[in-house]
Amino acid sequence: MIWAFPDIELTIWLAVVFGLLYLVYLYRFYLINKKLEVSKHRLLIKLLLRASYFVLFLIALSGPSIGTSMKEIKEEGKDIFIAIDLSQSMNATDIGPNRLQRIKFELKNLVKRFAGDRIGLIIFSSEAFIQCPLTFDQNVLQLHLDGLNTGLVPNQGTDLSAPLTLALNKFEVEENNEVKSKSIILISDGEDFGDSFRDITTKLSDAGITVFSLGVGTTQGSTIPRGNGLIIDPNTKQPAISRLESANLKSIAVQTSGQYFELSDEVQEIPDLMLAIERVEGTVTGSRMIEASANKYFYFLLVGLCLAVLDMILPFKTIKL
Repeated sequence: MIWAFPDIELTIWLAVVFGLLYLVYLYRFYLINKKLEVSKHRLLIKLLLRASYFVLFLIALSGPSIGTSMKEIKEEGKDIFIAIDLSQSMNATDIGPNRLQRIKFELKNLVKRFAGDRIGLIIFSSEAFIQCPLTFDQNVLQLHLDGLNTGLVPNQGTDLSAPLTLALNKFEVEENNEVKSKSIILISDGEDFGDSFRDITTKLSDAGITVFSLGVGTTQGSTIPRGNGLIIDPNTKQPAISRLESANLKSIAVQTSGQYFELSDEVQEIPDLMLAIERVEGTVTGSRMIEASANKYFYFLLVGLCLAVLDMILPFKTIKL
């Protein structure tokens, strides 16, 4: 027999407490009835009945498992690159406290959700860089997320094709070729000042790599803080306004059989993004056999409850008047 919760110390303490309390009960019974004739064998029957269902409760609490069988456990995995736009427009405050800070908060929860998968971080604006290679290490990922800021990359505009090209190259040279389930989460406000991304999305689609794009911001947009002032549009000489441009992000997602999601104070589709990634079928990277057993605590608990009910509805007479 296998015990799911073999806490011997707890079981002993519960038994001791039961014994002491029952001794107190018997002593009080004796004091009250010392001048009356007591049926000792009936007291013994009641003691055995209560001790029996108490023991059954203790056995049920320990979670007994009877019988074993071998069960195959398959290990599945996904490789996911998170590409985060760190251009100056991500400091816009149309989402509180700003776009980048909100993304950092949401990504911490997303990374925890996929602790069993390898996740890497790519940062980009006009160029893309590997901030963290694919890893299972949650602590490393959280550390890199905490350190994200728009000063980590050059800021001469945003090129959406740069992180996609970098992710494709890393997937192609990755040593762990067993993992065939590969995805990219592209996070940006959608502004694109680079060349056409159609060529790279075609290559991603041919390689079976899905892109889930996340648009951050609002169509109304907002100004972009920089230091104690604002970023000025060189053409109008007025504060620049950054707005969410979802068309590019939607197009990238569609061309790679992915989906588009948005994040703002009004629209919060991060949970939908997580569900979409979970629906991507992982690749079986290995399997192992484990010994499984069925917990039979319920039967002991049921018999104990029946004896307890019997004790309540059919009391034994212990005093002869």
